[in-house]
Amino acid sequence: MENRCVIMFGLQPWDIEIGSNFKNMALEISHANKLLYVNRPLDRISYYKKRKDKKVQARLESIKQNKNTLKEVKKNIWVLNPRIILDSINFLPPGRIYNYLNKKNNKKIALEILSSAKQLGFDKPVLIVDNDFFNALYLKDFIKPDVFIYYIRDYLLSQEYFKKHGEKAEPVIMKKADAVVANSSYLNNYANNYNNSTDIGQGCEVEEFLELNQVMPEDMIHLQGPKIGYCGMLTSIRLDINLIEFIATEKPGWNIILVGPEDDVFISSSLHRIKNVIFLGPKAPSALPAYVHGFDVCINPQVLNQMTIGNYPRKIDEYLAAGKPVVATNTRAMSFFSGFVYLCDSPESYINNIGQALSEKNKSDLGERRIAFAKSHTWAASVNKLYKVINDIKK
Repeated sequence: MENRCVIMFGLQPWDIEIGSNFKNMALEISHANKLLYVNRPLDRISYYKKRKDKKVQARLESIKQNKNTLKEVKKNIWVLNPRIILDSINFLPPGRIYNYLNKKNNKKIALEILSSAKQLGFDKPVLIVDNDFFNALYLKDFIKPDVFIYYIRDYLLSQEYFKKHGEKAEPVIMKKADAVVANSSYLNNYANNYNNSTDIGQGCEVEEFLELNQVMPEDMIHLQGPKIGYCGMLTSIRLDINLIEFIATEKPGWNIILVGPEDDVFISSSLHRIKNVIFLGPKAPSALPAYVHGFDVCINPQVLNQMTIGNYPRKIDEYLAAGKPVVATNTRAMSFFSGFVYLCDSPESYINNIGQALSEKNKSDLGERRIAFAKSHTWAASVNKLYKVINDIKK
């Protein structure tokens, strides 16, 4: 697909930190197409409760002073900050009032998009919606795109906020779409219940992790014994605190190193009272490769729930790009990595697999296979699969 006009709308704003699926997909698409990236509009709750937040202030500048409303951020990419405030309606029960206000919100968004698309000269656009089954539920009806694609990359219905209205809304928006694309086989199977869906895989940014000559971070140099590490958000929604505690107490000679910001459950957990569990706090994205290279074994101790079972774990590609042995919980999404990682179904298997991973030192062929596998997961490969879906629709 080339020389098309593409509109992308979803949950992830353009100014999100590193790791944004949708933003990186947009960058790849813009190589051959003109693209309008629509930031999620401000809502009333954020307007009243988060006015000091920098992102909220930026949205208010767009609304009140028309600053950076439509801005060209890169060649072929314009970012739209809609000059509207949406009604916060998720607290309402399902029914006519909610449906009326949600359609009203959708119309506000659509009018902003149509105005900007006209200003840019977009004709017969492709509309791609990222996981937002609330604010985009009626966008196809108002915008009337040439092609409408729904992109699912998380099972959001596992969260109470999204489940309340999403159980009805997501099937509806998937049925409306000309096609659905997913980033994992689990989500693809789910989406196929409602429409033709295609697993387009997941692009990852692993270049910085490929550099093998990393300097050991200063806050890890003093640690004696094996370094078993995790990098990422430390959240009880995704990670199994009891499993981490089991590993640490069973193997007091191992350093269990956790790099990343903590949620409230982690902050108050018993892990902080275990000597060989080391919390190193959040780090700049550019610093993370050095930590991964400093680990002897990388782990992904996920808790099994509806959010994690089918979610594509980008961090696994980062670990593998560093050539590191990886030990992870055996979710359905992790089966994709089965030939390159140690998969675990119990706490005891974590102990056994980490021990086996520690014993494989100096096996350079294993590291090279892991690196090659991680390097194959590019955004170009994922977007080319998306293009095939769109081209097949237009045949």
